[in-house]
Amino acid sequence: MELTVTGMSCDGCEQNVEQAVSELDGVTAVEADHEGDRVVIDGEVSDADVRAAIEDAGYEPA
Repeated sequence: MELTVTGMSCDGCEQNVEQAVSELDGVTAVEADHEGDRVVIDGEVSDADVRAAIEDAGYEPA
């Protein structure tokens, strides 16, 4: 799954998003890219759960 995420501006933001999403059950890998405004998630996880985790971390999934 790949989502556009706005609000990330640095490596620390990437780490925040990666940490939040990686804590979800079923996620096997996550990679955030602040320059491309995206996050790529591998695993069996619902879109709604990923979006909620990103929002809880303070960023906006598109």
